[in-house]
This record gives sequence, structure tokens and C-alpha cells, in this order.
Amino acid sequence: MRRHSRFYIDGQWTEPSFAPRTVAIVDPTTEASVGSVAVAATEDVYRAVKAARSAFETYSTTSRAERLAVLRRILSEYERRFADVAAAITTDIGAPTWFAEQAQAATGVAHLRTGIRAIESFSFAEQVGTTRVDKVPIGVCALITPWNWPINQIACKVVPALAVGCTVVLKPSEIAPLSAQIWAEIIDAADVPCGVFNMVTGDGVTGAALSAHPDVDMVSFTGSTRAGIEVARAGAPTVKRVCQELGGKSANIILDDVELGAVIPAAIQAACLNSGQSCNAPTRLLVPVRAMDDAATLARDAAERIEVGPPESNAVIGPVACAAMWHKIQELIHEGIEEGATLVAGGPGRPGGLPGGYYVKPTVFANVSNEMRIAREEIFGPVVAMIGYRDDEDAIRIANDTAYGLAGYVQSSDKARALRVASRLRVGQVAINGAALDFSAPFGGFKQSGNGREWGEHGFADYLELRAVMGSDVTDFDAEQRSW
Repeated sequence: MRRHSRFYIDGQWTEPSFAPRTVAIVDPTTEASVGSVAVAATEDVYRAVKAARSAFETYSTTSRAERLAVLRRILSEYERRFADVAAAITTDIGAPTWFAEQAQAATGVAHLRTGIRAIESFSFAEQVGTTRVDKVPIGVCALITPWNWPINQIACKVVPALAVGCTVVLKPSEIAPLSAQIWAEIIDAADVPCGVFNMVTGDGVTGAALSAHPDVDMVSFTGSTRAGIEVARAGAPTVKRVCQELGGKSANIILDDVELGAVIPAAIQAACLNSGQSCNAPTRLLVPVRAMDDAATLARDAAERIEVGPPESNAVIGPVACAAMWHKIQELIHEGIEEGATLVAGGPGRPGGLPGGYYVKPTVFANVSNEMRIAREEIFGPVVAMIGYRDDEDAIRIANDTAYGLAGYVQSSDKARALRVASRLRVGQVAINGAALDFSAPFGGFKQSGNGREWGEHGFADYLELRAVMGSDVTDFDAEQRSW
């Protein structure tokens, strides 16, 4: 049993202020408790913020070279602990061993390397007319991260914050705390200055206390839209910056000039990877109405080929992360059937041969109307809604007819046509013809998918304030040292 009862505050593992309330750590492959994590009380949150505030006074004045050295040490230690991180993610969320290594844990390396490259040449001042505009660290940052991509979301927040001179308090998800514990151990071993990085564990109560703290200057939150609204409310009385990466219901538009057999199988697999637990998953599959039957057959065959199983089985996908998500997914699958969508693959219950664990059948519905609940609500499981469209204009209308705006996907044999469609989508990121993920590209959404951007140089902006110095110019500014 793994019992994590201490918090990382001011460069040390510290005991809670009081006998803590704990949350069980549940292995989603067996539904058995494998440990517990402490829930930080308000007093513990305040200690962590106080340490970050004190450290900010000196860390915010460090040079670019000093901060690069910090990030490089973290990268070196992360690479040394890579296998431990991957194993922890597998326990956290049941990710298949191969996926935990090749995708989940690999994002930590990607964000560290991308952040290091970006900060090496980043300009902290620019001349606008007769005024020098400085880009200065915003201050103490509260980072609240989810369970579905636990290290990805920690790294893409911690790296830019430390790169530009901010200090942080991390509150990872209580559902996936083990990989966060290793991240904090990495920070400790990397000799990051005391108080620059702090971590408290807990649930929504802890997150609310952190979001509302008057000495927190900004909150970066990733999670559901519902929880993001509550974080924004908590931060509103102190007018702190709140940056959010929230839900999604992304459309994958299959234009009528592509061979369905070449794109449908990949579209189904992309929607189901990570057990469908990706906010940018292409879960609405838009196909020409006249091709719906053929597309549904291909989708059925592709879904039935996706192996579901425990991490060590080398299956394509594992379980979803927790009981609450499993029950929600089952409810929505039943809702899709009741709404009249055509169930072509999967359905309610666990896959055959898996009597326990939070496993979900890869499920595909055809003939879905965009007004159905399964087309409008983020299911966060391996469930695909196939929606028919008449022409390009109709496909664009359907794709944009959602409260969300995180990502979009377009498949076409005519790149110019794909680009025209992509330019009409009200989303933060579009992938054309299966383009690979680019960690230097901005990631974030329109509408109820959030605000602000993460990843690469674009991710620095959320952690910076602008200061206009009139009567000065960039020759007064030491760009290498970031000093005056």
C-alpha cells in the first residue's frame, strides 16, 4: 500500500498541519485500493503559498542562464526516472505499459525540451514607439492538473512558469497522484531553489482554497468546464488571472474526396486511444450522408479490432480512470440507444473476459443527430458519434455547432480544400490529414473549452505581465540576463 501523507513545501517533504483527511488511490484495472493520499487543509495551502511568495522575490530576478540551468537539471533527472514515471502513470490510470512509456511519460521530456529551446531565444523586452515593453513574471502561480494526462499537464504548466521566473504551487488530481509524487521527487533531486516549486495534494476543497488565496497571482487549471467555472469564481474576488484548458467535443471531418477505408480506421483508433480520455479526442466523426452505411461498417470493424485489456497485456487501451467516469460513460451509451442512434459497435457493459475493472467497450454510434446528448456532451470514454453532413458548408456548421472549441480534424485528398475548411473551424487547434502533434504549437480552446494557451513559447504568455517603460528603449535592457 502506498500512503502519501506529506506535502512538498519550501524544498522539503513536510507533515500536514493536522491529522489529514485522506483519499484512497484505486487501481482502475482491479478496482482495489492500492494506497492513499493526504488532503491538504487550508493551513497547508497557505504554507505552500507563503513559501512560493517568499521564493518569488529572488527567483523572479534570476538570469535566463540560471533558469535554463534549473530546467536542464530537471530534464536530466526526469530522464533518469523515466521508467518510474511511466510505471506510476500505469498505476494511476491503468494506461497500457506501452502507451504509458511511448505517449504519456514521453510528454514530460517533450515539454521540457521544447521549453528549454523556447526560453533560450525568448525576448523579454520589445520596443513600441518610444516605449520599452517589458515581459515580467506574473508572480505566484497555482497549477491545478487533471488525471487523464497527468504528467503532460504538470509539465506544460511547470516548465513555462519556471522558465520565465514564476514560482508555483501544484495541486495534482487525487485520482492520479503517484506520477505527481515522482515529479516532486525529480524537482527535489534537481536542486530547484527552495520554494520555487511546491506541491500539495487534495481534492476540490484544496483546489478551491488555492484558487481563492489572495497571494496567488494566477491560476492555471485543466479539467472539466464545470470545475473550471468554480475555479474562476473562487479567483474572481481577488481579480487574479485564471487560465483554463477545459472540455472538448472535437469534430473529425471526412471530406468526400478521400477513400473511407484509408481514414476511418485511424479515426476510430484516434478517438479511442487513452481510453477516449483526451479532451481533444475526435469523438464526433462527420461523414457524407450518402456514405454513412459504408463508413459505419468500416467503423464497426475498426472498433472491434481495438483490444481492451490490462496494462501488461499489450492491449491498445486499458480501463477508464475511475468508477465515476465508468458509470457516466455507461449512462451516456444507454442514452445514445434511447435517443435513436444506431449502435454499430460496442455498447453497455464491460468487454468480454474482463469481469472487473473500469473497462469500456470501444463503442460507435452511426446516424447521430448533432442535437443528441451523445453529440453535445463530452463523454470522456471510447465512444464515437458518427454524424452525416450534406456538403462542406453543412460539415463546417455541424462542427462549429457545439459549446466547445478545443480541436478539429480535417481529412481530404485536396490540401487546399482541407485548409479552407480548417480556416472556418472555431477551435484552437486543427490537424489536417493526420498531422502529428507539435509540442511547439499553441494548445488551448475557444468558447467553453477555455482561454489562454499552453505549450512552447506561446505558453509563456499566461505567466507574464506587460510593463510599459516610457522614455526607455531596448538598449537599456540586458536581454541575456533579463536585467536593467
